[in-house]
Amino acid sequence: MATITKDTIIGDILDMDSTTAPYFLEMGMHCLGCPASRGETVEEACQVHGINPDELIEKLNAHLADK
Repeated sequence: MATITKDTIIGDILDMDSTTAPYFLEMGMHCLGCPASRGETVEEACQVHGINPDELIEKLNAHLADK
């Protein structure tokens, strides 16, 4: 499984593992089906939503490591 970084594209993460969607919903990113949101990097999405990207990346990587 790939490691998520600040430069990883949201759509790529969701395509890799759709069970990561709740982590994006938790941060307020409710438009996951929108082409624009799927094309953003983790860092870009976190900036828009006022979230610390390092915290989200840590959660996503821990989730993927547990699979």
